[in-house]
Amino acid sequence: MTPTYACRPTPGATPAPTAHDITRRRALQLAVLGLAAGASACAKPKRNPSAVEAAPLFSISLAEWSLHRTIRAGQLDHLDFPRTTKKIYGIDAVEYVNQFFRDKARDSRYLAQLKKRCDDLGVRSLLIMIDGEGDLGHPNPGERTRAVENHCPWVTAAAALGCHSIRVNAASSGTREEQMKLAADGLRRLCEFADPHGINVIVENHGGLSSHGDWLAAVIRLVDHPRCGTLPDFGNFYEYDRYQGVADMMPFAKGVSAKSHDFDEQGNEIHTDYRRMLKIVLSAGYRGHIGIEYEGERLSEQDGIRRTKALLEKVRAEFT
Repeated sequence: MTPTYACRPTPGATPAPTAHDITRRRALQLAVLGLAAGASACAKPKRNPSAVEAAPLFSISLAEWSLHRTIRAGQLDHLDFPRTTKKIYGIDAVEYVNQFFRDKARDSRYLAQLKKRCDDLGVRSLLIMIDGEGDLGHPNPGERTRAVENHCPWVTAAAALGCHSIRVNAASSGTREEQMKLAADGLRRLCEFADPHGINVIVENHGGLSSHGDWLAAVIRLVDHPRCGTLPDFGNFYEYDRYQGVADMMPFAKGVSAKSHDFDEQGNEIHTDYRRMLKIVLSAGYRGHIGIEYEGERLSEQDGIRRTKALLEKVRAEFT
């Protein structure tokens, strides 16, 4: 028997392709694959830019004061506030009130526990509202210094929690001009302490001359520090026009507080025209968080929060 070799064709068999044939065939295969790939790419629908979800005009947060009756009644612990905010109300950003953990400003373990709860839930800590630590515009120099010092632990607490600001009051006494200078002095000194910690010092319209938007705006200009700003509240203006007041404060706003009390049958807040107010806020270029601060008594705190959220979402959708 004559041995057969792989390199030798058997009788009647198709001749083995030459190197030229292999090269030509491979070129044809690549050409076909290229056409197929091109056809496949062309067949894919082009991405519609309008289909990309745009960032919301503003985000919604919840101020702890909205639940002050619930907390004071012992029905909600401060440490559980972030979970309640996320699980019950579907909100992922919180604004604390120092009254509800007053003795914890220097408690690093407690603050770390609160931060971990927020991190685990995906909840952002935005700010701490500070009350009861003295008048930053006190006419007595010693008392004013003491007030500044009393606020300092809350600056470090805010930094530990990952907040961007503490909210303070510009309380003072004397003439309009005297109060302006005194408040500016206390605020400036507090800002100098807060700056290395990355914390803003923001002032709310919260009674006295601070509820006059033009006065408060003048104070912020006098402070002349990048860390000093405002927290416009839709209410708290009393004798001063609320819409003008918010407009006065918006150039310096590092947060916004959506105060609410009562609602009509259509879900509108009866004291504040939210469409008009939010137009002022957005026209100023603000795109940050707007915090729900329900303070009414006719509805439960839970219903008040939900109605305020629904109203904010409704107006946001109308403006989008």
